[in-house]
Parts: sequence; structure tokens; C-alpha cells
Amino acid sequence: MNPYIINKFTRQSFGTLIVEVTTDPIFSPSAPIEDVTIIISTTTNDGNPVIIGEFNTNEVGQTPIITLECPANDLTQGPNPDKRPYSVYQIEAIASSYIPVVISGVQIFADTQSIQPITLVPLAISRFSVPKLRYETIDISIGPAKLYGDYPPKIPENEIKNTTASGFIVLDKVVVPEFIVVHEGSPNNANAPNYTVRYKDYIKNVASSEIYPTWPTETIKANVIAIVSFTLNRVYTEWYRNQGKNFTITNSTAFDHAFFYGRDIFNSVSQIVDEVFNIYVKRPGVKQPLLTQYCDGVKVSCPNWMTQWGSEKLGKDGLSAEQILKHFYGYDIQLIESTEVQGIPESFPGATLQVGSSGSAVRTIQEQLNRISQNYPLVPKVPSDGVYGKKTADAVKVFQDVFHLNPDGKIGKATWYKISHVYVAVTKIGSLI
Repeated sequence: MNPYIINKFTRQSFGTLIVEVTTDPIFSPSAPIEDVTIIISTTTNDGNPVIIGEFNTNEVGQTPIITLECPANDLTQGPNPDKRPYSVYQIEAIASSYIPVVISGVQIFADTQSIQPITLVPLAISRFSVPKLRYETIDISIGPAKLYGDYPPKIPENEIKNTTASGFIVLDKVVVPEFIVVHEGSPNNANAPNYTVRYKDYIKNVASSEIYPTWPTETIKANVIAIVSFTLNRVYTEWYRNQGKNFTITNSTAFDHAFFYGRDIFNSVSQIVDEVFNIYVKRPGVKQPLLTQYCDGVKVSCPNWMTQWGSEKLGKDGLSAEQILKHFYGYDIQLIESTEVQGIPESFPGATLQVGSSGSAVRTIQEQLNRISQNYPLVPKVPSDGVYGKKTADAVKVFQDVFHLNPDGKIGKATWYKISHVYVAVTKIGSLI
């Protein structure tokens, strides 16, 4: 599939974009929508909107790869508070029988693929029941990247919560939840909406908002693990629910993480989240995940916390994600992998499945792929015989390609959980379960 190149304005570099459109899982099981018109526009220096491309989604609900102009990569390699290191575009999605969606502030970084997910709501649904609905469209606005924009710094908290206080209730074990309920605003803003978001989508959203996707892989991984550990601390301690709130976490940077409903996700971030979404930090002898607080380290200082720009430098110096985390949080920390992942039929068996593998785990994956194929016909059906042969490997490669994974035809941890999550999404109304 050859990329389209949009060359309306002179900039230093290019990034790519894929828009993928599905039905809204709140109202029906998730399925791709074909023949959605996607209009991409930008704004000139004098404020005039200019349409720079129009595309249609294919049988898996995706546009072609679209190449868009943006600033050079070097603007993301060090603090540049006066220069935005990415370009912003507007995307409009139009399809018959669905409410149009307009997303502004879509971010394009150099040498980076952005994935813009869009869920469409049937016209029959009352507009008063849908967040962000304005008049006859659903309007979504993505705010500036955390490192570029002006956001309140994190208010310090104890990294380990006292859960022995009277009336304090915690989970009995560390669990990776199926959903996160995100409050759009500070904890005490009762008028702000809540969004129910799949856990991994939440982590990808936060990481795409908090750091730059062009950073070293180990730096991104360290930051993702910190985001995961912080989030799982909120889940384990039921921090806000113990205060009488009806949400898991907020998008206020003074209390939690940056999060923008409906934003684009960077593929470099997405692939790392798929690998480490259940890995968290803990202290020896302490059950709960560490509340891994951090700051940018330039506009704000935070001794004993991770600094985002500091982690970027350590990644360039060749340190691993674990070494980066230990540098900031102490060499006594442990990285723990939770095996409790809610909302999936079975946990990852622990060993990569590939040609020559056999058994119940292979059969489970074959059955899930066959069900996914009903919604995504590009993924071929395979025999459900528990034997990992060439047909199964080929189907896995197609699945991996559609869902932005390394198409090696093998089922490691990332592919296992991605297949399971897509299977769940196409077989039930996820947000209502």
C-alpha cells in the first residue's frame, strides 16, 4: 500500500498517519466501517482552513498510509519550549447513518506513524447521551503535548499509600483492569465528564500525551512502565473510590496523567505498551504498585522522581528501561509482571506459539481468530485443530499487520493479548459489561 504524500506547506520533515474507524463499542460490538470519507485539513498562518486530502476507509476500516509534513526530528531531542515539535491537523469522518466526527489537534511527528482511532455512533442514538456531541457532530479536541504545553505540575503524594486506615478498602491482589474510568478535570470538579476507556488504550493515550514518540525505545519503555505502575496503584488502592468518587483516575496533571479523549496514538508507543502493559514497579516487602510520580525535569524539578527529559538522556546513553527506572526511583525497586488481566478468556501461556506448536492454547487462538474474521474478513479462517501450521501463521501475520504489530506470524505476549482483546471487543458491548 503506497503512502500518499501531502505537500501543501513547506516544512522540514514528514510523518505518517493512518485513520481507523470502527463502530462505537458502547452501542454495538466493535466492527470496522468501510467507505468512511476522511477529510484532512490544516490551518494556514492567517487562520484559514485548507483541505489537503480526502480518503476512504477499506474493508478493515483503515485509510491508506498518509504522509504529512511536520517539523524536523531534532526539535524533539531536547527541550524547545518556544517551538512546537510537531504539526497539527484536523480530521473529519463522514459516513451515512452515523454521526460525523471532527477531531482537531491531531499530532504528526517526524519519522513517526500516528494512528487515529475513530468510533462512530449511529444517527439513531440520542445526541444527549453521547460525550462531546455538539449540534450535529461529535467534536473532539486534542490538547498540546504535555512537554510543549502549559500544564500544572504534579502535586507530590506518598509513593506508597497507607491502606490500613479505618474504612479504607483495597483490592486483594494487583489486577490489570479491563477498563479505566477517566475523569476529565480535577477530582473535585463534579461537572466534568467521565470516560470509560479500555485499560491498554488508556496507557497508550497517556504515553502519547506525556512523552515524545521519537525518543529511544528504552526511554519510552521506562516511561510506559512508570505510567502503568502509577495507574495500577490507583486501581489497587481504589484511591478515588475510597474518597466517594465514581472514577479510577483523572486527566489533571496536578493529580494524575495527561489524557485526551479521542487522541491519536503513536505506533512506537503502542507497540511498547502491548509488551509491558502489565509490568509495574514495587518496593521489596510492599504489595502495592509504586506510585511512580515524575515531572519534565526542565520547567519543573522533582527530586527522587523520574524526570522525562532525564530519562531521554539516559536512553540515549544506552541504559535499559530497568536501569533508567532504578536510576530515579532507587536500586531496590523490583519490576513485577502481573498475571491477573481482566476481560480476556485466558492468560498468555508464557511461551511463544509458532509453527510446530500444538495444544489447547493454539486451539484457543485459532477459535478467536475465526471469530475475529467475521468482523475483519481480511483475516483468513483457519482449522481449529490445535496445531500451529502455515495457515495459522499466515492468519496471524494478517492480524498483526491490521493491528500494527510486527508481522512475524508468531504469537508472543503482545500478539496473544491483542487477539484476546479484539476477540472480546467483537463479541460484546465492551463498555457496558
